[in-house]
Amino acid sequence: MKRRNYNYIFLMYDVEEIRCQKIFKICKKYLNHYQNSVFRGEVSPSKMIKLKAELKKIMDPKYDRIDIIKFMNDATFEEENLGKLIENGESLFL
Repeated sequence: MKRRNYNYIFLMYDVEEIRCQKIFKICKKYLNHYQNSVFRGEVSPSKMIKLKAELKKIMDPKYDRIDIIKFMNDATFEEENLGKLIENGESLFL
């Protein structure tokens, strides 16, 4: 399977309050703060690997959710979830 490189991402998180500030600080190192628990910005493949590794060290996948929407260009994107899945949740794109 060919690996894709994404240039731009949106990252949204819903984590327990005890970990919220740490997750915020990690995201702020790599991305621009957009709104509350939403970040966005350009990211290289190596920085994406580092960002996800740091987030996984702090988050508790049983209780926390981090969504990353990755864009290659205006027409190609992929959604990735780290942590808790929402049952019967809505699709991001209808």
